[in-house]
Amino acid sequence: QDPPLDVSDVLTEEQKQQLEELQLFKNKEGNVTIEVVEDTKEKRTLLHQAVKSLFPGLETKTEEREGVKYIVAYHAAGKRALAGTGRGGQRGPGARHQSPQHSVVVCEKLDKIEAKVLAIMANTEPELCSYLHRLQRRPICFVRRAVLQISAQRLSHLNKCLMNFKLGNFSYKKHPLKLGELQGNHFTVVIRNISGSDAQVQQAMTSLRDTGFINYYGMQRFGTTAVPTYQVGRTILQNNWTEVVDLILKPRPGAEKGYLVRCREEWARTQDPEAALRKLPVKRCVEGQLLRGLAKYGRKNIVTAFGLIPRNNRLMYIHSYQSYVWNCMVSRRIEAFGLEAVPGDLVLRGGTAVPLSQEEAASHTIHDVVMPLPGFDVIYPAHHIGEGYREMLSADGLDIDNMRHKIRDYSLSGAYRRILLRPQDVRWEVISYDDPRIPLVHTDVEQLEGKPPPVFPKEGQYRALRMEFSLPPSTYATMAIREVLKMDTSIKNQTQLNTTWLC
Repeated sequence: QDPPLDVSDVLTEEQKQQLEELQLFKNKEGNVTIEVVEDTKEKRTLLHQAVKSLFPGLETKTEEREGVKYIVAYHAAGKRALAGTGRGGQRGPGARHQSPQHSVVVCEKLDKIEAKVLAIMANTEPELCSYLHRLQRRPICFVRRAVLQISAQRLSHLNKCLMNFKLGNFSYKKHPLKLGELQGNHFTVVIRNISGSDAQVQQAMTSLRDTGFINYYGMQRFGTTAVPTYQVGRTILQNNWTEVVDLILKPRPGAEKGYLVRCREEWARTQDPEAALRKLPVKRCVEGQLLRGLAKYGRKNIVTAFGLIPRNNRLMYIHSYQSYVWNCMVSRRIEAFGLEAVPGDLVLRGGTAVPLSQEEAASHTIHDVVMPLPGFDVIYPAHHIGEGYREMLSADGLDIDNMRHKIRDYSLSGAYRRILLRPQDVRWEVISYDDPRIPLVHTDVEQLEGKPPPVFPKEGQYRALRMEFSLPPSTYATMAIREVLKMDTSIKNQTQLNTTWLC
């Protein structure tokens, strides 16, 4: 929930910086003290609200020292749980190991900052943490991590103060983890309050297992706000940098954090990056990084200013545009030819894409067919869908024969992706239950902690579908779920469903 309109103005920039560092365990003192000037109950309440609204995970209390009242912000566990594990402390058995420490991290309802928080709490550098892939947003995940020069004992000790994730399954290896080594993900998904019959569930899940689903990029690939990330990516490829800044910073409809709304309004009103930056209590977001760049390099050096945004975030925009084109072209391909391999379709032979002839098409299935993400190192289908790529990029002001950008990072080489994908290890069951808020999955952590599994009635007020399946990397479970439910998976629709269910 957004803080009241004036909450972010209650704290000074210095206080916000201290609180942000405390939130990420950078502040070794374990708390931030704020003097209450012009002490009133209303002012103290506003300070408490400001800290808790802007910095979730921090707690506050009021203290009086020599007649002056202070608001003290702190972590519930914080420094006490880390006592004796700092750089100068005893690191315990295994400290001499120079091999990376591999472990499994169990993450619950987290976004993508888990590795950074882990590095800070382990008193090491984020660069010493390696991982196989980025997390989906806010699930319960089991993720393998590798940390260099940290003992298993020290990592295990962190479990006393970690919030929403745990560490375990420690082992020493001779190599770190690298992006690209991931073989896939196994998902357990629960769909609550289903209305279909058991026969309909059986038919839908059998189709998912035997036929698969269209391998679309999921809606999360394109962002969750009114300005899709592919629009920014398209503008980068067009080399229209003024428009790039406008798309990222301009006011937009829809729900956003209050401080982001005020930041955008300030930018639209003044075009002053420093003034807009002052509206952000947390400046690590894309908007904050871009504003910092504009304040440092000016409006005449937008490319350099844009470079202050982390590289992976910048590349996300152009990859989003590639994904958007791929989704559109695959829809055209299936609409035109259905779920059969046809002459002109592309298949991979030894990593090289080749078009199918009339004779070859008869010996291939739709599961063999790939479609290209646009780039300078791919070929396109030999039927009219190939020309569709050219038409779409031309309408966007791009030349399909010249996908090299003057800035090397933004040159697109392209890639190939299967049209249809069959999940592996598909299992499912229908569960009856009465309480809409009880967990319907018994996690591995709960089993390790000795918690009993939930008991479900044979006949309940509600029914849920619990399904499991495995997918290769860069494949979206939301698209598999959409195939089963035949429902819109956009953020807007899912938000409306959640609102309806909870009201």
